[in-house]
Amino acid sequence: MVDAVRLLARSYGVNADQVREVPGGVANRAFVLGERLFARVARPGFEEDLRKETAVVPVAREAGVRTPAILEYDPSDTLLGAPYVVVDRVHGIEPEVTPGELVIDLARLHAVRRGALAEVPVDGWGEPRIAVGELADRGYLDAETARWLDGWFTRLEQRFDRSASAVLVHGDVAPHNLLVGSDNSLQAVIDWGDAAWGPRALDFAKLRLTEVVQLLPEYLSVARELSDSTLAEDELAAGVLYLHLSWGLGKLQADPWPGQRHWTAPPASRLLNLLAFFTTNPPHPWHTLT
Repeated sequence: MVDAVRLLARSYGVNADQVREVPGGVANRAFVLGERLFARVARPGFEEDLRKETAVVPVAREAGVRTPAILEYDPSDTLLGAPYVVVDRVHGIEPEVTPGELVIDLARLHAVRRGALAEVPVDGWGEPRIAVGELADRGYLDAETARWLDGWFTRLEQRFDRSASAVLVHGDVAPHNLLVGSDNSLQAVIDWGDAAWGPRALDFAKLRLTEVVQLLPEYLSVARELSDSTLAEDELAAGVLYLHLSWGLGKLQADPWPGQRHWTAPPASRLLNLLAFFTTNPPHPWHTLT
């Protein structure tokens, strides 16, 4: 494939010695094509995710989200043996601390009207009590703890509306899908393969809660101006916590996955992060959500 990508690069006037594969990437193989271009090639089974990106990215860019423009999309296997896109290359690094400007882009994305992108799938809250029951049945939880968790989910569900209108979400907002400059300013949000219509809390479910606490007030300020003046911080916080707890429990039965960059990859990390978060005496409304 590298040789084929070099041929692709040549069609853009990029020399073969300027082509470099970027390691990692579950859904795509990625290649730098000189200083200006970047190519992503779908891995087997992820072809539809790449196709979805080509529909979502122009809409996100029109809404003002910082994400690279798609210059070419080839859905065939003719040149590289798999579908690929060529996009503008954005120079940046993965952030150590989530940049504050991210909330502006998320608010803009969440303001996109549902009439656009009808083909994008719908994601939702899930059914966390199923995971609790399975964990109890398999001996990961005792019965009393399972009942306590069921009660916690019930209390959280009383704090937000599961039937609220869906918004367009990126679906995988995490450090490895953000690029920042040397001053930690946001340069781009990348990798739209998990984009969906769903609760806005989804786009805060892969950030550490200590960061969410800092980001949420500014997000709400921008989102209220753009799309929904009725947004309440306690409702959104309850939804974010609901997903963190649900996904943390769902991960407990997973096998360890060493060497991954993302903090949620180890099976127990998310639940332990919840524990650590609530030992920090979090501010209102978070301390009321237990």
